[in-house]
Amino acid sequence: MSFLTDKDLRVILEKIDHRGYPAYKDTKGRYDFGDYILSIDHVQGDPFASPSRLSVHIAGKKAGFDAGLYGEKHRRIALQDIILRKFGKVLGDYSFKAGGSGKSGVLSVSRPGQEILERSACTIDEKNGDIVLRFRAGFPAKGRSVLSGELIKILYDYLPECVRKSLFSSSYSADELKENAYLADDQKFIRDHLEEKGLKAFVADGAVLPRRSGISDLPMKDACIFKSPESMAVEFDLPHKGKIRGMGVPKGICLIVGGGYHGKSTLLKALETGVYDHIKGDGREYVITDPTGVKLRAEDGRSIQSADISMFIRNLPNGRNTEDFSTEDASGSTSQAACTVEAVEAGSMLFLIDEDTSATNFMIRDELMQKVVHTDEEPIIPFIDRVRDLYEKAGVSTILVAGSSGSYFHQADTVIQMKEYVPYDITDRAKEEAALFPPHESGVEEFIYEAPARFIKAGKNIRKGDRIKTKVFGTDGFSVDREDVEMRFVEQLVDPEQTACLAGILVYILTELAGDGITISGCVEDLCKCLEERSFAAIGRGGADDLAMPRKQEIFAMINRCRGLLKIGVG
Repeated sequence: MSFLTDKDLRVILEKIDHRGYPAYKDTKGRYDFGDYILSIDHVQGDPFASPSRLSVHIAGKKAGFDAGLYGEKHRRIALQDIILRKFGKVLGDYSFKAGGSGKSGVLSVSRPGQEILERSACTIDEKNGDIVLRFRAGFPAKGRSVLSGELIKILYDYLPECVRKSLFSSSYSADELKENAYLADDQKFIRDHLEEKGLKAFVADGAVLPRRSGISDLPMKDACIFKSPESMAVEFDLPHKGKIRGMGVPKGICLIVGGGYHGKSTLLKALETGVYDHIKGDGREYVITDPTGVKLRAEDGRSIQSADISMFIRNLPNGRNTEDFSTEDASGSTSQAACTVEAVEAGSMLFLIDEDTSATNFMIRDELMQKVVHTDEEPIIPFIDRVRDLYEKAGVSTILVAGSSGSYFHQADTVIQMKEYVPYDITDRAKEEAALFPPHESGVEEFIYEAPARFIKAGKNIRKGDRIKTKVFGTDGFSVDREDVEMRFVEQLVDPEQTACLAGILVYILTELAGDGITISGCVEDLCKCLEERSFAAIGRGGADDLAMPRKQEIFAMINRCRGLLKIGVG
């Protein structure tokens, strides 16, 4: 394929200098800069609008990265991640060095957090190693007149330097690339071998779990280093790092207890994000959790459509059917019941629960309350009455942080006490003490949840090709066609770009998939298969620069939280 050259672009820029800002539209296209192709994909409408979208394309042979670094998916994502971070660091040095009005001269690219995610901003072809790096640039203007000289600085001085320092293998030491790939291999190895060791999670000795602050996900300086209790210690013989020791969290029901501010929730939070790989130096590189793990919590006010919550709530006084339950304003208990059965439907084999963010009446009813308000008069069957059935009959394990109720000691297979951020295995002592107290009597029959087939269809007449406006609100949610989808309580969404991808997925479902006769499970399985095969191009967003891949569990969560955009029904 032949392209215009960098000289052709310079001629265009010189020709439009000082003309009205719309003249920048003439620059749209692809230009050969020798070592790479620069594509101007979208030109902003004025200097105060969202910056223009550009991309750099480099042939695999010129980039020069060894095929072993991108042939396997986990290695390819790790390589994309390190390239993107390095490009972003260099690009940031040049942002706003070109002058002008509004957003003139701004240079930006996706800024990954501590997790390693598949992102649309940097992609590598698994077959030939071709690289595409997408970024944004504010085309300079004086008022609303083109400042070609300033854009020439960006495209001919700054950008080539950024490309040279980050997009070629020569920009990296052999040890740097090898270390990055080896870490990805070792993290994958642990995750792949949890099952055979009978584990749901692993926390390596030496891990740093506390974060710097509530608004920083960086590791805390001088934090207590994690060390496994001897009785829970397991070893993995990793392909590259060799033997690694740490705490294995076994299948079953695991209780995390301890005094306030001693690290209970910190441990659980590390396990929540352990479904993702982490970068070197994060402190949680070897905190690895079952990838299907889901954090469950109460979500007062959320929308529920046709959820079978009868496993937890029955015999409502108004006669409402809890086998096909819908509400626009869920209570704490009904919302947590819905979250739980939806997680089963999404294929989760591990629940992560913190007592502090749970509905109290959903979690436990103590003996005195049962005597005063008889079980027959209470429609809520608490989680404590179902946690054992969920494990023994459905294979779903639970890791629960508890700080006030000891009733779960009777149910727990493992009890970990956090004391000054140090874990202690107190299972035997907890069981001895629990034996002195009468166990919680459930008074309900055994029951195991079987997810009913739930069907979806579009709640709005949105067709393929329609101009559909989407807006992302960080990790709190997004809107599609002015309809909000709230995700702020889906705590394993760790990046706004995942939220943006969920918005794109919803648009794709509305325009391509949601019709009579399609189940939620079938829809998500088909969608995940397409995403696996074609990545972001599967939802028509292959050229986007601001997407990160969510898990299947978050896709289910998004569908279940749609109010008017999707209609869900049983049968």
